[in-house]
Amino acid sequence: MEQLDNEYEYVERKPNPRARFNWLYIVPGLGAVWLLVLLCAAIFQIPLTGIIDPVMGTMILMFFVLAGLLFYALAPKSNR
Repeated sequence: MEQLDNEYEYVERKPNPRARFNWLYIVPGLGAVWLLVLLCAAIFQIPLTGIIDPVMGTMILMFFVLAGLLFYALAPKSNR
């Protein structure tokens, strides 16, 4: 029995070290959402007194998450 001849080429996929930085795209997205909330509050005169404290706490938490993500993204690979 003859082996089937196909045109597939098997290429080894090399990991992209810059792919770890894709997690950081969430930070500008959250900033844009916060700016939209502030813009809507300014336009429609919505009081934000009830959500300022939780949002500021979340921003402080996100600062530490951003620092952790930067350490993760900039860490050298273990097989080097």
